[in-house]
Amino acid sequence: MSKSKNMKAFAEKFDRNQSYSIAEAVDIIKDCAKARKYDETVDIALNLGIDPKHADQQVRGMISLPHGTGASVRVAVFAKDAKADEAKAAGADIVGAEDLVDQIKAGNMDFDRCIATPDMMALVGQVAKVLGPKGLMPNPKLGTVTPDVAKAVNDAKAGAIEFRAEKTGIIHAGVGKASFDAGKLVDNIAAFIEAIQKAKPSGAKGTYMKKATLSSTMGPGVKLDLSADADQKKAA
Repeated sequence: MSKSKNMKAFAEKFDRNQSYSIAEAVDIIKDCAKARKYDETVDIALNLGIDPKHADQQVRGMISLPHGTGASVRVAVFAKDAKADEAKAAGADIVGAEDLVDQIKAGNMDFDRCIATPDMMALVGQVAKVLGPKGLMPNPKLGTVTPDVAKAVNDAKAGAIEFRAEKTGIIHAGVGKASFDAGKLVDNIAAFIEAIQKAKPSGAKGTYMKKATLSSTMGPGVKLDLSADADQKKAA
């Protein structure tokens, strides 16, 4: 089906100018994704009323979604000796120390999450300029610098995701797959939005969550009516 035909088909399924509850938006996204031959990722985009250039208006954190993301996550761990053994036993894909630094310097970065034990941070610092721009630098605030590498690896594999506001104040995240049960997608999306609400920075003034949109990899964007879901929570 051509792009124009796709857009016409989508236009018949919902009103792009209307905002929908999370449950309604999930149903629309799943319906639009039916025609695809692969399992699309469901993404959320939140436009926040912040200016990340200011230290007191940054939004960053980690959340373990109730039902995971459905994505396969490759995890690299900086660790030695017993901690390296723990990381391997927990399912880490790459475990190393000086050799891992050499791999990264050579441009070999076949991983999606990077974890380190505290004693490895001086070593990790050698590749900070490579890991940082890619959002892979281990951070104690995010639980990726920790002596409990087994838990960190398990969390990453189970679908823990990092969120961080871009320069424009927008946060993007994958919250599941189109094949997920609708109820599980709703749970994941609600949990993600709640995590962003809790991460509201002290310097944020006025409307914090200005706009929210749900979409699938190749599907249209569906506007979310966050007030409708908030009202339902109060009623419950």
